Amino acid sequence: MAFAAGALALLALGIVPIRSAYTAIDWPVVVLLGAMLPVANVMASTGTADVIARLLLDNVAQGHAIAGLVVVLVITMFLSDVMNNAATAAVMCPIAIGIAGQLGASPDAFLMAVAVGASCAFLTPIGHQNNTLILGPGGFRFGDYWRLGLVLELIVVLVAVPMLLWVWPL
Repeated sequence: MAFAAGALALLALGIVPIRSAYTAIDWPVVVLLGAMLPVANVMASTGTADVIARLLLDNVAQGHAIAGLVVVLVITMFLSDVMNNAATAAVMCPIAIGIAGQLGASPDAFLMAVAVGASCAFLTPIGHQNNTLILGPGGFRFGDYWRLGLVLELIVVLVAVPMLLWVWPL
């Protein structure tokens, strides 16, 4: 709220020209989020998230809450490598809540796993704009990211899962 109020005040006082504010907006991200939020809502309201959660539970986690937490974290991390992190979180939140509900666990740890996983776009240069920015100037190729990114994602899983279980018990 304070950020929005500050931005509006800068515009209203003429400190920042409206044209500059308009051109600074990353419109593809706005459109992507505008498209993904209804998808996430539809997934939750139609039961699609519950069906996906059930498939993941039956085939991967096999009813174990900790395994379900790891599955949510890893899938969110991989989706974040090819999608915008906010869109990934919007899609994965209803699935995480469905998995927690079907396991009879608190959804807090599962939602935090989504938050952590959506912030870990290390495998590709398209997962996050910072990765894309250093692609050319750093002399990197698309395939260079996964070598270090895979190690980083493994470290995140090894550190995040115990921390999530400690801070937000199931």
